[in-house]
This record gives sequence, C-alpha cells and structure tokens, in this order.
Amino acid sequence: MASAPTAFTVATAPEPHRIRTRQIIKAHPEVKQLMTRNPTTFLIGLGCVVAQVALAYFLRDKAWYWTIPAAYLVGAFFSHTLFVVIHEAAHNLVFKKIWQNVATGILANFPSIFPTAISFKNFHIKHHVFQGVHELDADLPDWYEAKLIHNYSIGKAIWLFFFPLFQVIRTARCREVATIDRYVAANIVAQIAFDAAIVYFFGWTALLYLFLSFWFSVGLHPLGARWIQEHYLTLSDSQETYSYYGRLNGINLNVGFHNEHHDMPSIPWNNLPKIKAIAPEFYEPLLAHTSYTKLFFKFLFDQEISLYSRIMRKERGTATLKDQSVPDKELLSA
Repeated sequence: MASAPTAFTVATAPEPHRIRTRQIIKAHPEVKQLMTRNPTTFLIGLGCVVAQVALAYFLRDKAWYWTIPAAYLVGAFFSHTLFVVIHEAAHNLVFKKIWQNVATGILANFPSIFPTAISFKNFHIKHHVFQGVHELDADLPDWYEAKLIHNYSIGKAIWLFFFPLFQVIRTARCREVATIDRYVAANIVAQIAFDAAIVYFFGWTALLYLFLSFWFSVGLHPLGARWIQEHYLTLSDSQETYSYYGRLNGINLNVGFHNEHHDMPSIPWNNLPKIKAIAPEFYEPLLAHTSYTKLFFKFLFDQEISLYSRIMRKERGTATLKDQSVPDKELLSA
C-alpha cells in the first residue's frame, strides 16, 4: 500500500465468504461431519470464570495497583478466552438448545463486569450476514471514528485503549438490529447480581481486577490485535478477511481461524483447523498473520494503515434481517 487510505474501500462485489462456502461444500461435502456442537466449551468457560473469581479473591486485600499487572499479564488471557466462549455460544455451537447457549454466554460474561454477551450475539450475527454494510455491521468503524483517528500512532493507541467504548457507540447506528429482548434482559439482571456479589463478598479491588482484565483483553494489548487481524487491510488492498495461525490459538480456542469461521459458521472452534486441512486449496493461497505482537506494533506504527483500511459495501444483497448466518448448513440441507 502506497499511502494510508482516507476513505473506506467500497466494494461492489458481495462479501466473499458465502461464495467460498458454496465452492468448498461442492468440492468437499464431507465437511458436514465437522458441523457438530462442543459442550466442552461450556466447561472451559466455567473453568475460566472460576479462575478469574479466584484471582479476584486473592487480590481483594492487595493494594489496588497490583490489579494492573495481574490483569494485563494474566487476567486478560482468561477474559479473552471467555469472549471466545461467548462467541461460540452466539453461534449456538455449544449446545443444541438456544436457551442453553444463552446461559453459557451469560455465565462466560460474568467476569467481564458489563452485560454484553447477548447483545454481542445479536449484532455479531448481522456482521456475518452483512459484512461491510455500514448501517448493519457494527464491526466496521464509524465514519467519525476513522476520520478522528486516521493513521496517527498516538491516535491508534488511544483508539485501542478505548476500543470497548467505541464498539458500544457503533451499535447506535445499527438501528435495525434488535437491541433488547428477554435474553438481553436476563443477561443484564444476572450480571448486576454477579457484580454486586463480588463487591459485597470481595470488595472493590476485586471488581477492579475483573474490569481491567476485560478492558485489556479487548484493547491496548497484543490480544487486541485480533480486531485488526480479522478484517483490516494490513497485508493486501483486496483481501477482506484474514486468519491468524499462531500459538495463541491454543488458549484462544482457535479464534484466529477467521476465514474458516466466516466460511463455515456452523462448525465449532475445535474443528476449524480441520476445514483448512480438508480444503487447503482454498486457504493456502490466502494471506494470513502468524504473530499478534508483530501485528499489534505494525498497526500502531505503520503510517500506511488507518482505520479506513477496511472494505465496505453499500448493497445488502439478497439477505434479510432474519438470516441467522448458517449458509453452510443450509446448503448441505438443500
């Protein structure tokens, strides 16, 4: 890329994943065997919740500033793994029944302090269906956001630090996406009860640790490079989605296999590497990242990358708001 873009790259072609989904299923119909659910994800989430609560208990009587290194070096990793559990539950990949996946998401949400699991589900499914459509895809930065930050290193660092806040603000533009339902209400009530219990039994320092763990896990931290990895045009001007094939996939439940996930959203995290193994001809030609730390610093200091380094589209295609993003399962059923 010769210089930092000053506007989003507008694509007239539909998002690439459903096209590739169709091609993979035609070439490798055996991928149907990978479309299972993984209840082990619930146990992993439960383990991370217990670990975070135990660490919060341990830090309850320590000076507040000890929560900063503890959250950055340890808690952020547990929190990020919990976010992946929430993501799996959002796609109903943990259990068969919807309410069980909702409960898994709400449980995994507890150490993150803010009740976001079910709202995330509602917006994330639309990201799959309407990738790059500004008024429906909350993963795409706002116009003002990209113009404000542009390609300045200090601006990008501030943006990453406040990423959770920017993400919440973005949802306001997606007015057609449901923002409140009974599951969202249940998420809010359960989260308030959990937060109150932490403060009552452990104190405010414990709550601060949990808050910082969440804040660092999705912000100014090498783990935060995940948001850059997925759809920012860091390696090419035209490839819209990127995977990450690095060591952190081991503790992040293969969340780096992002092209594979978008192509086959009905396949749980433990089977995502198998898609690449079954259909290497579709994935080996694609550019991919191998280091979050390298990407983290590249994003911050490469002046050719800005928040405008994204592809957007103005056409919604033929999808409807009721689409639940299971094109792989629908094609195989047909």
